[in-house]
Amino acid sequence: MNVELKNIFDLFDHEGTFLSGELFGSGHINDTYRIQTAECDSDDYILQKLNNSIFKNIPQLQKNIERVTRHLNNRLSKIPGSDVKRECLTLIPAKADGKSWIVDSNGNFWRMYIFISGHRSYNIVDSPVKAFEGGKAIGRFQAMLVDMSGEPLTETIPRFHDIENRINMLIDRIRENPCNRVCEVEEEIKEYLDRGEEMKTILKLGKAGIIPLRITHNDTKFNNILFDENDRALCVIDLDTVMPGYVHYDFGDAIRTVTNTASEDEKDLSKIEMNIELFEAYTGGYLSETGNTLNEVEKEYLAFAPKLITYTMGIRFLTDYIDGDNYYKIHHPHHNLQRSRAQLKLVKSMEQQHSAMKKIIEKIIN
Repeated sequence: MNVELKNIFDLFDHEGTFLSGELFGSGHINDTYRIQTAECDSDDYILQKLNNSIFKNIPQLQKNIERVTRHLNNRLSKIPGSDVKRECLTLIPAKADGKSWIVDSNGNFWRMYIFISGHRSYNIVDSPVKAFEGGKAIGRFQAMLVDMSGEPLTETIPRFHDIENRINMLIDRIRENPCNRVCEVEEEIKEYLDRGEEMKTILKLGKAGIIPLRITHNDTKFNNILFDENDRALCVIDLDTVMPGYVHYDFGDAIRTVTNTASEDEKDLSKIEMNIELFEAYTGGYLSETGNTLNEVEKEYLAFAPKLITYTMGIRFLTDYIDGDNYYKIHHPHHNLQRSRAQLKLVKSMEQQHSAMKKIIEKIIN
């Protein structure tokens, strides 16, 4: 593997000499490697083999990331004291043509970033301080992209957070029942479909022009925020799904992962609740950066957003389970079902605390 990684690494315009490469991180979609260089004064790198069965147009995806990182780099470079190389992803161009990706002899797409040194990331948030910092990071990411000019970004996964589309996909898989699993999940199917109409609220507001499409990250689980050695938020990563969206998608997915008292795939459902203290901390950080950019209706529906995105993720896991586990990487045969059940339990906790969430947001805003 190291020989293959070195060969790919050397197709990019890097500094330093390849020393070693090893799998890195816990992502579900792409294969990610940390490349260490031999020289102590050279950067290390993140090398990724991209999943072109999920991302159908990787050149356009990369162009989205190029535009976003260039804009963020320019904005950060004007802020005194910013460390641009650590606070923004830096793509490394290919030697041959300067593009931000290469295609190997097997047709695989690869890209490379500078490795952000001295960072930490967290799957579970254990303090309001981390939650607040995470909220600031996502809020700043959104706020800094408000003035990005040019044509709208390409949808890298069309209708990615379109809940109407996700519900229809679930219904299609139920009808097809390709792996004869529907009989195992009838209770889960009913629980999800019973909530379907309410979950279309944000989509309806957008279609009516009441809330605007913005540039959003669309995958703001907490481990996509890097922290420094002092647990100050550094950088938002994993930009594959940066594209037009509603701010509720980013806020909702972050709350889904920040406030969950257990892991995304927790088997013991009794451990899963939404931690309202962490919700308040994250929301405070988020609104400290976005309060002046959001309209009143966007703010009004922030409390609904976590329920929507947790529900969306649960539907996606359930659909993938019924379909035979073709999208997400799994570690055992019932992994996607376990994930779906965990998300449903979190939805129920959010439903119980919805009034408290609205009061917290009103207090922060006012």
